[in-house]
Amino acid sequence: MTLPIYPDLHDTSVFITGGGSGIGAGLTEAFLRQGAKVAFVQRSDASEFCDAMAQSTGNRPLFTSCDITDPDAVRAAIEQAAAVHGPVQVLVNNAANDQRHTLAEVTPDFMDWALAINFKSYVFTAQAVIPAMQEMGGGAIINITSISYMMGNAGYPVYTAANSALNGLTRSLAREFGPDRIRVNALAPGWVMTPKQLEQWVTPDALAEHLKRQCLPDSLNPEDIAGGVLFLASNTSRAMTGQALVIDGGVVVTG
Repeated sequence: MTLPIYPDLHDTSVFITGGGSGIGAGLTEAFLRQGAKVAFVQRSDASEFCDAMAQSTGNRPLFTSCDITDPDAVRAAIEQAAAVHGPVQVLVNNAANDQRHTLAEVTPDFMDWALAINFKSYVFTAQAVIPAMQEMGGGAIINITSISYMMGNAGYPVYTAANSALNGLTRSLAREFGPDRIRVNALAPGWVMTPKQLEQWVTPDALAEHLKRQCLPDSLNPEDIAGGVLFLASNTSRAMTGQALVIDGGVVVTG
């Protein structure tokens, strides 16, 4: 799949959470191929991924090992990225954890953990980048959610609640910081065939059943999401904010 080139993204300072695996790895590669200056965080070591990206794109990302549930650690990583690449112009809140659970299994500690990853981290990364965006006269924040809360599925109620809350956060931040020309949008992927999904939850029967719910017959890959994120990051979408863009093969219907 060949992604379009957005010339205005060249040399743009981009910060991605969870940018070394799954959908995030696809986003990191997509921005690198635009000539952007990409920094990303995740807990696990991503040195080999950075080496591979430098070799395949000629553009090496800046990786910082970081627990995104620690606001101070995230702020420090953003400051490091700004020192190397310049103030963050595009933030992609991507890191999440869709661990399966039932309501009966939810404990206060589990709920705190799930909300810290899937909602709280989005709040504090945005808080950390917005002052510099205000000084620069604008920026773009993209919150990666999912269609999980739209489908009405059982099996991860705290995760779907956090995903729904991200839309409220997106709209409120878009309204608050629109006068600063900071655009805030959400992107909701469908079921994307990442290594984690393939290892833990994708079975032939489950995939076949899900594809029946899509309008399009093909399963989704990380690069299918990257095009939408590039569009939302680019000035091509300069008049778009407070919106939720769905890329799911046609499972849910918006509007």
